[in-house]
Parts: sequence; structure tokens; C-alpha cells
Amino acid sequence: MKKAGAEKKRARRSSAASRDPATDTPPRKQANKKDVFQLFAEKVRDHKDLVSRWAVLQETRVEYFRGKDFVTFLRNHPELKDILESDRHLEVEDIVNVLLSKNLLVRCDRVVKTVRPGKRKLSTWPAHLEIYPDQEFSDNDAFFAWTFVNKRPLWQTLLSLSWPVLTLAICLFPVYPHQAKLLILYSCAGVLLLILCLLLVRGLIFGASWILLGRRIWIFPNILAEEATLRELFRFWPKKDEEEKPKLTARFFFAIVAVLAILLLRHHAPDEAARARYQRRVSNIIDDVLEWDPRLALSGMMDSMQSEEVNGTETNGNFTDGSAGGGGERVDDVNQSTDEKDHSHLFDDNDNDNDNI
Repeated sequence: MKKAGAEKKRARRSSAASRDPATDTPPRKQANKKDVFQLFAEKVRDHKDLVSRWAVLQETRVEYFRGKDFVTFLRNHPELKDILESDRHLEVEDIVNVLLSKNLLVRCDRVVKTVRPGKRKLSTWPAHLEIYPDQEFSDNDAFFAWTFVNKRPLWQTLLSLSWPVLTLAICLFPVYPHQAKLLILYSCAGVLLLILCLLLVRGLIFGASWILLGRRIWIFPNILAEEATLRELFRFWPKKDEEEKPKLTARFFFAIVAVLAILLLRHHAPDEAARARYQRRVSNIIDDVLEWDPRLALSGMMDSMQSEEVNGTETNGNFTDGSAGGGGERVDDVNQSTDEKDHSHLFDDNDNDNDNI
């Protein structure tokens, strides 16, 4: 037994000495090495300098980027290749091909491949994509979409949990104090007025530049976009106009239409008295909304019920009095009045006879 145990220990020592530390790695490190490209893909996707957009790929919304933008991105940020460890010396084409083979990316192509009427070239960021048959990297009008689900940050999770609380707070608006109602009302009205003013200014600048200069200039181009980051939303100056220049006849026609619309609105503009009446009416409606209280509603219901009960008892009392004795008294009064009228006629006749005598 002792000899067998000693032989086992010797075999273990010999196998441990025969291992090469450069080639043999623990299982955990091998697993991490397999996920190196996954970590690289997550890091690149979360980076703010990689320009990307959202589109529809086979009825699924995906985030995608262009091949030439990815080349520029890795050229400007070579430190991201350190995540790949031993594969950090690979070229951009090889890195993307590995990501494609691991199904972390999929190459896509635009659905609409012809230039639409009124435009000079294809859209830079198409809204609809389809899978490209050749899954290899290319920087010539090639698009690549991420296939994995990005991890949600903590602030998005907290924001999603706050929506039920916000809904409950909106439902409890009628029981808020008066000052809180005023604060909420004027804040919402201010935000709405700001958005409407921005839209009006955008329209005026676009119309003036389109008619006078023949250019399409939209300030805040993504103010009504469904998918836009804060940086894109507050970008003031627009991108270069890619569409054809409008015709002179169309510009002249819309200029006449704009002048006629302004003259029509000026002619039918309300006077000061009408404006004051409308303002008074709106202020009364707002006061009714702000001053509404469930306790007042309950007290009003109780008062109406009490008034209905009082009216019912009064009508019943009058009806019973008239049926019991009021009817006879009224009849006697009528008879007495008729008798007095008859006697008055008699006295008038006697007076006339005495005058004749």
C-alpha cells in the first residue's frame, strides 16, 4: 500500500513538471479568453464616439454602424484593442470577421437601393435593412448591426420603476394643495409653450431659407425624432442639405401663399375685447380645475339631497292641507265675494232710482 501511494505521488510530480506554463492555462482563464471578443464588442458598443443609428431589420429594431466609421473609430481609439489581449495586433478587417463568426455582428444592406425622386443620392442612414449574403467586412457602403442585447444601465432601470409612481401622482393631482397645483400647471404650460415656440421658429427659419435662398435649414433637426440621444437632440446646426435645390417657380408660388395667409390672419385677428373675453373664460375654467376638492363635491351632493328632501316635504304638506280643510275655506271665500258683488249691484240700482225721483 505504501509503495502504491508513493508511485502515485511521483506520477503527479512528474506530470506537473512536464507542463508548460506558456501553453497550459487554467480553465477559468481559457473561458475568459473565449469571451474577450464579447467584452470588446460590449465596450465598443457603449462608446460614445462610435456613430450608430437604429433601423428595422426583418421586423426587429437593431442598432447598426457603418464599416468606414468603425475603421475611423479604431484608428482614433487603439487602446480598445488591449481588451483582446493576444489578438490585439489584428487588423480591423480581421477583428470584424471574428465578430461576424461569433454572431456578435451581422452584415446588413439597405432595402431601398435606388435613388428616390427629388434626391441626388441614397440615404446615409437607411431606416430599413436586410441581411447581406456575404458575411465579410467591407468599408464600402457596408452596414453592421449588433446581434446581442446591450446591458441596461442602472438609471434606466430606476426610470422604468418610477413610471408607476408618476402615474399615481398624476391621478392624485385633484387633492394636491393649491400652491402645488399652480406650480405643476405653470411648469407644464411653460414646457409646452417652449416646444411650440421652437417648432414655430424652426418652421419660420426653414420657410424663409427655402423661399429666399433655396436651401433647407432645420435647426434642432432631431427635436421630433423617435430615437435620438441628448447630444443629437440639442445639436443646433443641421447637417448638409443632400436634396436637390427647389425650383424658382415653386419658391415664388409658396411665397405668394405665405403672404396671402399672413394677410388673411391679420384681417380676421380678434380685437382686444374678444381677447379679454377669451382670456376671462379660460381663466375661469382653470380656476374651476384648480379649486376643485373632493370634500366640496361631497358637500355639494349632500346639500342637493337635503334641498330635494325639503322640497318634497313642502309639496306634500301643501297638498294635504288643501285636501283637508283648505278647499272649504276657499269655496266660502269665493261665495262671499260673489254675494258682495250681487249686493253692490243692488245698491247701485237703488241709488239710480233715487236720483230719478
